[in-house]
Amino acid sequence: MKKAGEIVDGIYLIGGPNISHSSDATAFVLDFGNELVMIDSGAGASFRIMVENIEKAGLDPHEISLLILTHCHIDHIGSAPQFKRNYNCELVIHDLDADAVENGDPVLTAANWYDTEFPPTPVDRRLTGDHGEFQFNDEKLHFLHTPGHTPGSIALYIDRGGKRILFGQDIHGPFLPSFGSDIEAWRKSMKKLLDLEADILCEGHFGIFQPKNSVGKYIRSYLRRY
Repeated sequence: MKKAGEIVDGIYLIGGPNISHSSDATAFVLDFGNELVMIDSGAGASFRIMVENIEKAGLDPHEISLLILTHCHIDHIGSAPQFKRNYNCELVIHDLDADAVENGDPVLTAANWYDTEFPPTPVDRRLTGDHGEFQFNDEKLHFLHTPGHTPGSIALYIDRGGKRILFGQDIHGPFLPSFGSDIEAWRKSMKKLLDLEADILCEGHFGIFQPKNSVGKYIRSYLRRY
């Protein structure tokens, strides 16, 4: 796992194992000039550390307009209530995982795995459909619905600096009935990600993979496993 800092052209790794807290999935901030977008928010205990990492990158957390949650598990959503409360950012998640967040469901959020609780938290925007995009000036941040790990899992990608950067959280699973996992849907989702031919993969727990052949190799390794 890399240390907190810039990955490429205004895209920052600000949380994750060995960066903010061992329980955190990776968290990222994208700088669009006049606003910031955050992707995932760790498990909840490292809110202050992630804020410090954002500030150390020379960014103002008050400029976070959107916090996009890639799915409903606690290690990705734990600090979302604190970011929403402190910085008035909108919480965004796919419709199929939104109820788990709004209800604070201990099983669907996997909070019971971490012996903790997640407070019921309103979602501001529910994503629907197989794909879509967020427009920021002349740039687009794309999302793909990638069910499998959870029903509402998404991946995001952006083309910047001549490279395609993919945020493919929790490609590795796990896959459990209590999560609503669907291994066949996951296989189709992974093929969608392979078709993107991303140059850089930002994965949820195992770090940053590049160049393009390393991205494909990593995804295919799990397709062979399951």
